[in-house]
Amino acid sequence: MPFSLRPSLGRLARAAVFPAALAVLALGMQAAGAQVPSGAKQPSEFPRVKLRAGMYVIDAAVAANDADREQGLMYRSQLAPNEGMLFVFNENAVHCFWMKNTLIPLSIAFIRADGTITDIDEMKAETTDNHCPRNNGVYALEMSKGWFAAKGIKPGMKLDGLPKPQ
Repeated sequence: MPFSLRPSLGRLARAAVFPAALAVLALGMQAAGAQVPSGAKQPSEFPRVKLRAGMYVIDAAVAANDADREQGLMYRSQLAPNEGMLFVFNENAVHCFWMKNTLIPLSIAFIRADGTITDIDEMKAETTDNHCPRNNGVYALEMSKGWFAAKGIKPGMKLDGLPKPQ
Protein backbone atom coordinates (compact mmCIF):
# COMPACT_ATOMS: atom_id res chain seq x y z
CA MET A 1 0.00 0.00 0.00
CA PRO A 2 1.54 3.30 -1.04
CA PHE A 3 2.02 6.07 1.55
CA SER A 4 0.48 9.47 0.81
CA LEU A 5 0.60 12.76 2.74
CA ARG A 6 -2.40 14.16 0.92
CA PRO A 7 -5.14 13.00 3.37
CA SER A 8 -3.03 14.05 6.36
CA LEU A 9 -2.37 17.48 4.88
CA GLY A 10 -6.08 17.93 4.19
CA ARG A 11 -6.97 17.10 7.79
CA LEU A 12 -4.20 19.39 9.02
CA ALA A 13 -5.44 22.26 6.85
CA ARG A 14 -9.02 21.79 8.07
CA ALA A 15 -7.81 21.62 11.67
CA ALA A 16 -5.99 24.95 11.26
CA VAL A 17 -8.64 26.73 9.18
CA PHE A 18 -11.68 25.84 11.32
CA PRO A 19 -10.45 27.47 14.58
CA ALA A 20 -9.24 30.51 12.63
CA ALA A 21 -12.65 30.85 10.97
CA LEU A 22 -14.36 30.61 14.36
CA ALA A 23 -12.07 33.32 15.76
CA VAL A 24 -12.86 35.64 12.84
CA LEU A 25 -16.59 34.99 13.26
CA ALA A 26 -16.41 35.69 17.01
CA LEU A 27 -14.51 38.95 16.43
CA GLY A 28 -17.04 39.98 13.80
CA MET A 29 -19.93 39.32 16.18
CA GLN A 30 -18.19 41.26 18.95
CA ALA A 31 -17.56 44.20 16.62
CA ALA A 32 -21.17 44.11 15.42
CA GLY A 33 -22.37 44.25 19.02
CA ALA A 34 -20.22 47.33 19.64
CA GLN A 35 -21.31 49.19 16.50
CA VAL A 36 -23.15 52.42 17.02
CA PRO A 37 -26.55 52.27 15.28
CA SER A 38 -27.29 54.77 12.54
CA GLY A 39 -28.53 58.05 13.94
CA ALA A 40 -26.57 57.65 17.18
CA LYS A 41 -23.57 59.85 17.88
CA GLN A 42 -20.06 58.51 17.54
CA PRO A 43 -17.96 58.99 20.70
CA SER A 44 -15.93 61.75 19.01
CA GLU A 45 -19.10 63.77 18.26
CA PHE A 46 -19.91 64.57 21.90
CA PRO A 47 -18.61 67.88 23.28
CA ARG A 48 -15.85 67.35 25.85
CA VAL A 49 -14.79 68.99 29.09
CA LYS A 50 -11.80 68.57 31.40
CA LEU A 51 -12.83 67.97 35.00
CA ARG A 52 -10.64 67.81 38.08
CA ALA A 53 -11.15 65.44 40.98
CA GLY A 54 -8.34 66.19 43.40
CA MET A 55 -5.13 65.65 41.44
CA TYR A 56 -6.85 63.70 38.66
CA VAL A 57 -7.89 65.22 35.33
CA ILE A 58 -10.91 63.60 33.71
CA ASP A 59 -11.60 63.82 29.97
CA ALA A 60 -15.40 63.73 29.92
CA ALA A 61 -17.80 63.63 27.01
CA VAL A 62 -20.80 65.82 27.84
CA ALA A 63 -24.40 64.65 27.49
CA ALA A 64 -26.53 67.74 28.13
CA ASN A 65 -29.68 67.08 26.08
CA ASP A 66 -32.26 64.28 26.14
CA ALA A 67 -30.92 62.43 23.09
CA ASP A 68 -27.31 62.49 24.30
CA ARG A 69 -28.29 61.49 27.84
CA GLU A 70 -30.38 58.62 26.47
CA GLN A 71 -27.45 57.30 24.41
CA GLY A 72 -24.79 57.93 27.04
CA LEU A 73 -22.01 55.34 26.85
CA MET A 74 -24.16 52.75 25.04
CA TYR A 75 -22.31 50.66 22.46
CA ARG A 76 -18.85 51.66 23.75
CA SER A 77 -16.50 48.71 24.17
CA GLN A 78 -13.86 50.58 26.17
CA LEU A 79 -12.89 53.86 27.81
CA ALA A 80 -9.44 55.41 28.09
CA PRO A 81 -8.01 55.36 31.66
CA ASN A 82 -9.31 58.80 32.74
CA GLU A 83 -12.19 59.07 30.26
CA GLY A 84 -15.84 59.26 31.23
CA MET A 85 -19.17 60.85 30.45
CA LEU A 86 -20.70 63.77 32.30
CA PHE A 87 -24.50 63.96 32.29
CA VAL A 88 -25.85 67.49 32.79
CA PHE A 89 -29.49 67.98 33.81
CA ASN A 90 -31.67 71.09 33.80
CA GLU A 91 -33.29 70.37 37.14
CA ASN A 92 -32.04 69.51 40.60
CA ALA A 93 -33.67 66.10 41.12
CA VAL A 94 -33.03 62.39 41.61
CA HIS A 95 -31.83 61.16 38.20
CA CYS A 96 -31.73 57.36 37.79
CA PHE A 97 -29.56 55.39 35.35
CA TRP A 98 -29.53 51.93 33.81
CA MET A 99 -27.08 50.02 31.62
CA LYS A 100 -29.15 48.86 28.64
CA ASN A 101 -26.84 48.36 25.61
CA THR A 102 -23.88 49.48 27.71
CA LEU A 103 -21.17 46.92 27.02
CA ILE A 104 -18.73 47.81 29.81
CA PRO A 105 -19.25 47.93 33.59
CA LEU A 106 -19.18 51.45 34.99
CA SER A 107 -19.02 53.42 38.21
CA ILE A 108 -21.24 56.47 38.55
CA ALA A 109 -20.92 59.51 40.79
CA PHE A 110 -23.99 61.64 41.42
CA ILE A 111 -23.11 65.32 41.90
CA ARG A 112 -24.82 68.45 43.25
CA ALA A 113 -24.74 71.81 41.44
CA ASP A 114 -21.82 72.95 43.62
CA GLY A 115 -19.71 69.98 42.45
CA THR A 116 -20.06 67.88 45.63
CA ILE A 117 -20.30 64.14 45.03
CA THR A 118 -23.31 62.81 46.96
CA ASP A 119 -23.37 59.14 45.95
CA ILE A 120 -21.23 56.62 44.04
CA ASP A 121 -22.58 53.35 42.64
CA GLU A 122 -21.21 50.40 40.65
CA MET A 123 -23.16 49.30 37.57
CA LYS A 124 -22.99 45.97 35.72
CA ALA A 125 -22.90 45.95 31.92
CA GLU A 126 -26.06 45.31 29.91
CA THR A 127 -28.55 45.39 32.79
CA THR A 128 -31.74 47.32 33.31
CA ASP A 129 -31.40 47.68 37.08
CA ASN A 130 -32.10 51.22 38.27
CA HIS A 131 -29.20 53.11 39.85
CA CYS A 132 -30.61 56.09 41.72
CA PRO A 133 -28.88 58.46 44.13
CA ARG A 134 -30.24 59.13 47.60
CA ASN A 135 -29.89 62.87 47.00
CA ASN A 136 -30.93 65.40 44.37
CA GLY A 137 -28.33 66.58 41.89
CA VAL A 138 -27.76 68.10 38.47
CA TYR A 139 -24.79 66.01 37.29
CA ALA A 140 -23.76 62.40 37.03
CA LEU A 141 -20.30 61.21 35.98
CA GLU A 142 -19.79 57.71 34.56
CA MET A 143 -16.28 56.25 34.61
CA SER A 144 -14.81 52.76 34.16
CA LYS A 145 -15.85 50.39 36.95
CA GLY A 146 -13.81 50.95 40.08
CA TRP A 147 -12.28 54.25 38.92
CA PHE A 148 -13.53 56.32 41.88
CA ALA A 149 -12.48 53.71 44.47
CA ALA A 150 -9.04 53.28 42.86
CA LYS A 151 -8.45 57.04 43.03
CA GLY A 152 -9.77 57.41 46.59
CA ILE A 153 -12.64 59.62 45.44
CA LYS A 154 -15.61 59.45 47.80
CA PRO A 155 -18.92 61.19 48.52
CA GLY A 156 -18.33 64.63 50.04
CA MET A 157 -15.42 65.40 47.69
CA LYS A 158 -15.82 68.04 44.96
CA LEU A 159 -15.27 68.07 41.20
CA ASP A 160 -14.01 71.23 39.49
CA GLY A 161 -14.58 72.36 35.91
CA LEU A 162 -18.26 71.43 35.68
CA PRO A 163 -20.22 73.29 32.99
CA LYS A 164 -23.28 75.25 34.09
CA PRO A 165 -26.56 73.30 33.93
CA GLN A 166 -28.68 74.50 31.01
